[in-house]
Amino acid sequence: MKKHGILNRELAGHFAKLGHTDQIVIADCGLPIPNNVPCIDLAYRLGEPPFTTILDVVLEDLVVEAAIVAEEVKTNNEQVGNELSMKCPNISYVSHEEFKALTKNTRLIIRTGETTPYANVILQCGVIF
Repeated sequence: MKKHGILNRELAGHFAKLGHTDQIVIADCGLPIPNNVPCIDLAYRLGEPPFTTILDVVLEDLVVEAAIVAEEVKTNNEQVGNELSMKCPNISYVSHEEFKALTKNTRLIIRTGETTPYANVILQCGVIF
Protein backbone atom coordinates (compact mmCIF):
# COMPACT_ATOMS: atom_id res chain seq x y z
CA MET A 1 0.00 0.00 0.00
CA LYS A 2 1.31 3.45 -0.95
CA LYS A 3 1.75 5.89 1.88
CA HIS A 4 2.61 9.05 -0.10
CA GLY A 5 1.37 10.80 -3.20
CA ILE A 6 -1.70 9.92 -5.21
CA LEU A 7 -3.53 6.95 -3.66
CA ASN A 8 -6.20 6.64 -6.36
CA ARG A 9 -4.96 3.64 -8.34
CA GLU A 10 -6.37 4.87 -11.65
CA LEU A 11 -4.66 8.24 -11.32
CA ALA A 12 -1.40 6.72 -10.11
CA GLY A 13 -1.41 4.29 -13.03
CA HIS A 14 -2.02 7.02 -15.60
CA PHE A 15 0.60 9.27 -14.02
CA ALA A 16 3.20 6.48 -14.17
CA LYS A 17 2.75 6.36 -17.96
CA LEU A 18 3.26 10.09 -18.56
CA GLY A 19 6.38 11.42 -20.23
CA HIS A 20 7.92 14.78 -21.04
CA THR A 21 5.47 17.12 -22.84
CA ASP A 22 2.44 14.85 -22.28
CA GLN A 23 -0.58 16.87 -21.22
CA ILE A 24 -3.39 16.24 -18.75
CA VAL A 25 -6.49 18.26 -17.89
CA ILE A 26 -7.96 19.10 -14.52
CA ALA A 27 -11.56 20.08 -15.25
CA ASP A 28 -14.64 21.46 -13.60
CA CYS A 29 -17.76 19.32 -13.74
CA GLY A 30 -19.10 21.08 -16.85
CA LEU A 31 -16.22 20.73 -19.30
CA PRO A 32 -17.11 18.46 -22.24
CA ILE A 33 -15.05 15.25 -22.22
CA PRO A 34 -13.84 14.12 -25.66
CA ASN A 35 -14.75 10.51 -26.48
CA ASN A 36 -11.17 9.42 -27.14
CA VAL A 37 -9.60 10.78 -23.92
CA PRO A 38 -9.70 8.74 -20.69
CA CYS A 39 -11.54 10.50 -17.88
CA ILE A 40 -11.18 9.85 -14.18
CA ASP A 41 -14.29 11.31 -12.61
CA LEU A 42 -13.62 12.33 -9.02
CA ALA A 43 -16.83 14.36 -8.66
CA TYR A 44 -19.16 12.98 -6.01
CA ARG A 45 -21.49 15.99 -5.58
CA LEU A 46 -21.65 19.57 -6.80
CA GLY A 47 -18.54 21.40 -5.62
CA GLU A 48 -16.74 18.29 -4.35
CA PRO A 49 -13.89 17.82 -4.71
CA PRO A 50 -12.97 21.41 -5.49
CA PHE A 51 -10.74 22.22 -8.45
CA THR A 52 -7.98 23.79 -6.32
CA THR A 53 -7.75 20.76 -4.02
CA ILE A 54 -7.11 18.45 -6.98
CA LEU A 55 -4.76 20.97 -8.59
CA ASP A 56 -2.64 21.05 -5.42
CA VAL A 57 -2.45 17.25 -5.16
CA VAL A 58 -1.55 16.85 -8.84
CA LEU A 59 1.15 19.55 -8.64
CA GLU A 60 2.67 17.74 -5.64
CA ASP A 61 2.87 14.50 -7.63
CA LEU A 62 3.87 15.60 -11.15
CA VAL A 63 6.62 17.74 -12.61
CA VAL A 64 4.78 20.43 -14.58
CA GLU A 65 6.62 22.73 -16.98
CA ALA A 66 3.71 24.67 -18.48
CA ALA A 67 -0.02 25.27 -18.25
CA ILE A 68 -2.78 26.34 -20.61
CA VAL A 69 -5.86 28.12 -19.31
CA ALA A 70 -8.93 29.74 -20.87
CA GLU A 71 -8.55 33.51 -21.13
CA GLU A 72 -12.07 33.91 -19.71
CA VAL A 73 -10.93 32.78 -16.26
CA LYS A 74 -9.29 36.18 -15.72
CA THR A 75 -12.61 38.04 -15.73
CA ASN A 76 -15.15 35.32 -14.92
CA ASN A 77 -13.41 33.47 -12.09
CA GLU A 78 -10.72 35.67 -10.59
CA GLN A 79 -10.20 33.42 -7.57
CA VAL A 80 -9.30 30.36 -9.66
CA GLY A 81 -7.39 32.56 -12.11
CA ASN A 82 -5.24 33.91 -9.27
CA GLU A 83 -4.64 30.41 -7.87
CA LEU A 84 -3.52 29.19 -11.29
CA SER A 85 -1.18 32.14 -11.83
CA MET A 86 0.45 31.57 -8.43
CA LYS A 87 0.80 27.80 -8.69
CA CYS A 88 1.37 26.94 -12.37
CA PRO A 89 4.53 27.73 -14.32
CA ASN A 90 4.62 29.25 -17.81
CA ILE A 91 0.90 29.87 -18.23
CA SER A 92 -0.45 30.60 -21.67
CA TYR A 93 -4.00 31.74 -22.30
CA VAL A 94 -6.33 30.72 -25.13
CA SER A 95 -10.04 31.21 -25.77
CA HIS A 96 -12.35 28.75 -24.04
CA GLU A 97 -13.32 27.31 -27.43
CA GLU A 98 -9.64 26.72 -28.28
CA PHE A 99 -9.11 25.23 -24.81
CA LYS A 100 -11.88 22.69 -25.42
CA ALA A 101 -10.35 21.78 -28.78
CA LEU A 102 -6.92 21.27 -27.15
CA THR A 103 -8.35 18.78 -24.65
CA LYS A 104 -8.88 16.32 -27.52
CA ASN A 105 -5.10 15.76 -27.68
CA THR A 106 -4.46 15.26 -23.98
CA ARG A 107 -3.62 11.96 -22.30
CA LEU A 108 -6.07 12.21 -19.42
CA ILE A 109 -8.88 14.35 -18.01
CA ILE A 110 -9.47 14.52 -14.26
CA ARG A 111 -13.03 15.70 -13.62
CA THR A 112 -13.65 17.50 -10.34
CA GLY A 113 -16.94 18.57 -8.81
CA GLU A 114 -16.05 22.25 -9.26
CA THR A 115 -19.01 24.43 -10.25
CA THR A 116 -17.37 27.83 -10.78
CA PRO A 117 -16.83 28.92 -14.40
CA TYR A 118 -13.64 28.21 -16.37
CA ALA A 119 -12.01 26.20 -13.56
CA ASN A 120 -9.97 24.13 -16.01
CA VAL A 121 -6.28 23.75 -16.79
CA ILE A 122 -4.14 21.75 -19.17
CA LEU A 123 -0.86 20.80 -17.48
CA GLN A 124 2.18 19.88 -19.54
CA CYS A 125 4.54 17.40 -17.94
CA GLY A 126 8.18 18.26 -17.41
CA VAL A 127 11.10 16.05 -16.42
CA ILE A 128 12.81 15.50 -13.07
CA PHE A 129 16.32 16.07 -14.41
